[in-house]
Amino acid sequence: MASFRTLDQLDAKGKRVLLRADLNVPVRDGAISDRTRIERLSPTIKELSDKGAKVIVLSHFDRPKGKRVPEMSLRPLVEALSSVLGRTVAFADDCVGPEAEAAVARMADGDVLLLENTRYHAGEEKNDPALAAEFAKLGDAYVNDAFSAAHRAHASTEGVARLLPAYAGRLMEAELKALEAALGTPSRPVVAIVGGAKVSTKLDLLGNLSRKVDVLVIGGAMANTFLAAQGHNMGRSLQEAEMHATALRILDEAKAANCEILLPRDLVVAAEFKPNPATRTVSVESVPSDMMALDVGPDTVDAIEDRLKRASTLVWNGPLGAFETPPFDAATVAVAESVAGLTESAGLKSIGGGGDTVSALRHAGVAERMTYVSSAGGAFLEWLEGKTLPGVAALEGS
Repeated sequence: MASFRTLDQLDAKGKRVLLRADLNVPVRDGAISDRTRIERLSPTIKELSDKGAKVIVLSHFDRPKGKRVPEMSLRPLVEALSSVLGRTVAFADDCVGPEAEAAVARMADGDVLLLENTRYHAGEEKNDPALAAEFAKLGDAYVNDAFSAAHRAHASTEGVARLLPAYAGRLMEAELKALEAALGTPSRPVVAIVGGAKVSTKLDLLGNLSRKVDVLVIGGAMANTFLAAQGHNMGRSLQEAEMHATALRILDEAKAANCEILLPRDLVVAAEFKPNPATRTVSVESVPSDMMALDVGPDTVDAIEDRLKRASTLVWNGPLGAFETPPFDAATVAVAESVAGLTESAGLKSIGGGGDTVSALRHAGVAERMTYVSSAGGAFLEWLEGKTLPGVAALEGS
């Protein structure tokens, strides 16, 4: 991993520190339904504040497309942020310009200020140099603690990082260290579990992982496409017929890279996709023509657990079945419990994230028992795909 500076190298006392956060939290009926991102951000804010910095928080929220949309203001987050931090948070009605500058000028050492939605300005998503320069005027140093937004080259994630001394916040630091442990210089053997609905959305991910891991477990509906490509009758299961040739190519490339692809050996099938229907467990050779595969079966779970017992590192992206609809969560929960147990008893380095993965691991009750669970979605996936993240690259060598 390329080098980057952390808060350990930042003499924060008396400095105006621009902190890029991701406060794009889920809101339902005007109330925040999940404070995870705020809670994960709080250690960086508290540390900077305790060291005597003036902490100026930048974040986007939703997609106002360069316009002021009242429903997308960050003002309602002030109360939640203050509550989590246990200290007062001020608010400025803009993120640049006279109002923001005046709010920053009023700050004392240790104060925390939240600026308005960066995406109220069209230049944010265009990475406009002029907007980046306006951000830079507000600070003496820049800290990025928004790994979940690091795959976007925006003015507040990439542009301003080139204009001020730049550092990784504690959450960014933890994410980068976890991903380095997962795919950069991992302890081997490495197992990856990849689930999801479509092969077509995870081509880059499957291709990159097959070159970097020792065992690649494929689950979810995308496994149906691989099985169908091998000639199995998948009944009414969701699968992508147009991706059969691609699936076979991925299998060949993995074999050439000495990566074992583990596909389902048995499946849980039903005639209807609804909660708690009548189900059957069948081999992959025996899927009834009028039924659909909605989870992997116990023989497959045993095979996955066998590989995990021999593994040193696990990367997990995507559930093994339709986990949100019982009983098709059974395999995901069983494997998740095994992963948590091996993490605690055998030192397995277990890293999960992206898409539905966090929800699935929470559903299984193991998110807190894994080595690291990333709250980043697209950024986590793009890292696993081997892509360069602009927000991270701007910190490297800084």
